[in-house]
Amino acid sequence: MATVIDTRQAVTIAPASKAQSWIERDRAVMSPSLTRGYPFVMARGRGSEVWDVDGKRYVDLNATIAVASTGHAHPAVVEAIQRQAEQFIQYAMTDFYTPQTIELAEKLNALRPMEEDAQVFFTNSGTETVEAAIKLARYHTGRPNFIGFLGAFHGRSMGALSFTASKTSQKKGFSPTMPGVVHVPYCYPYRPVLALRQGHDYAEAVVDYLENTIFRQLVAPTDVAAILLEPIQGEGGYVVPTPKFLPRLRELCDRYGILLIVDEVQSGVGRTGKWWAVEHWNVEPDILLAAKGIASGLPLGAMLARKSVMTWKPGAHGNTFGGNPVSCAAALATIDVIEREGLLHHAAEMGDYIMDALAEMQVRHPTIGDVRGKGLMIGVEFVLDKQTKEPAHDLSEDIARRAFEKGVLLLPAGVSTIRLSPALNIPKTLVDEALAIFEDAVTEAEVAL
Repeated sequence: MATVIDTRQAVTIAPASKAQSWIERDRAVMSPSLTRGYPFVMARGRGSEVWDVDGKRYVDLNATIAVASTGHAHPAVVEAIQRQAEQFIQYAMTDFYTPQTIELAEKLNALRPMEEDAQVFFTNSGTETVEAAIKLARYHTGRPNFIGFLGAFHGRSMGALSFTASKTSQKKGFSPTMPGVVHVPYCYPYRPVLALRQGHDYAEAVVDYLENTIFRQLVAPTDVAAILLEPIQGEGGYVVPTPKFLPRLRELCDRYGILLIVDEVQSGVGRTGKWWAVEHWNVEPDILLAAKGIASGLPLGAMLARKSVMTWKPGAHGNTFGGNPVSCAAALATIDVIEREGLLHHAAEMGDYIMDALAEMQVRHPTIGDVRGKGLMIGVEFVLDKQTKEPAHDLSEDIARRAFEKGVLLLPAGVSTIRLSPALNIPKTLVDEALAIFEDAVTEAEVAL
């Protein structure tokens, strides 16, 4: 084996591999800001299996960070893309009309987690969708400030970056970002930041802190346009809040006339076994943000807002490529596949199966501190000591690398969590294969500590 030194990191690959050649070419022309956990250079994929440029097969538990919701190259999605591309590829939604964007907006309105009808603004990505929501919230309320959460990831453009708080590296060198965002602790029950009264839900501590400290000492609630949060934090470590958290936030927003924006870029479109993660808590948002898995890999984002909130006038916001007809065709096919193949049920069922297997694994391994998730959005947090909960960052990185070498693609998240976000249609046989390899990687990494 030979080591190729990248300006981003060190990776170990076969000396004569095609992957090595591609990585060297990448290093010469691609931005050094990109992070790569291991030297995977993709050639093709089918379902939840992928092959690299050297022909090695992997079980994909990333689904390209929860994007390939129907798996790689689902025939129905591929056919929809080809059919639309033969008709026309693009005509700007901002100035003209296309049937594909209208049909998709109608479908998303039918799937909305709000009683009131929703209207849709299409974008190219999750980050752009966050930016649209920031602008709409300020426009609609006339208020300047926002509440965000520690551990959040909402994107890297300057507005979205002002909410992102999962790693200092994402903000270092870019301050000041957009003013007016105040961060509070997220409801992270495994690692509580705030003092918790005995017998109380940690959600109570977080929301009480927001109302009784932040709103009294830092920013008046009547100056807050919106609270923006991920119902389940993604980059922050696949953190699932306690049951009272979102209902308490909804009550708080109603009390002060604050909009509740849920960022479902990673948790939406069936990822948790429901169309939207917020539905697990029977909470209605004012604005919902979707992207990633909405079009099975094509760039598309969507902001759904209550019709009574979508009050901005023509020219207030727009873009050229948002709602691209090919992406919209892929999204319509994606939704159809999820409905026709029963993938919400399958994601919930496979999620329970994986969670049970990981709980058994946790008993056997001293470094598995917490297992959490809903549907196929699952986090395994590693620690050096289960009593002190000292994070095991290097260990989690090592596990991901070892799993890669054995044929499973995984990604770390948060301080020391491995996330599992496979395609919604991953078969049980591949789940079993991947879990066995994952445990082997954990065992080897623990021995090497």
